Amino acid sequence: MTFRLRGLDAAPFQPLFTLDEAALKDRQAVRQTADAQPGFPCRISLTDAPVGADVILVNYEHQSADTPYRSRHAIYVREGEETYDAIDQVPEQLRIRTLSLRAFDDRGFIRAADLVAGTALETAVERFLADPAVAYVQAHFAKFGCYAARIERA
Repeated sequence: MTFRLRGLDAAPFQPLFTLDEAALKDRQAVRQTADAQPGFPCRISLTDAPVGADVILVNYEHQSADTPYRSRHAIYVREGEETYDAIDQVPEQLRIRTLSLRAFDDRGFIRAADLVAGTALETAVERFLADPAVAYVQAHFAKFGCYAARIERA
């Protein structure tokens, strides 16, 4: 089954890079410098920031459905990145991590979930999207629980 994997739209995050530390704090965000690789995964480009790169750690609502599953968590974003958007391709950032996958219906309720190695992402996504009630799948990094990317039928 064909799937589309997307990072976040860069535009809403761009103003963060011009803010000072106090203004960032007001937005539940903080500027950091990547000091390990991998380790600072940008949710826009779905690439890991190189050591020494500036990133913004910000609280982000990744599940905005008006259900008990509404959720937000910390994510990293990097200035100047383009949104990852590809068909039937898995970026290295996801491939090298253990992922928690959550399949949601069009009302925002979980239909299925699983833990998978990034190398097995396609198989799990195919299984989830075979259920016509599944509208989209969210990938999260299993260790820290952070939102990673959205996956839909292509």
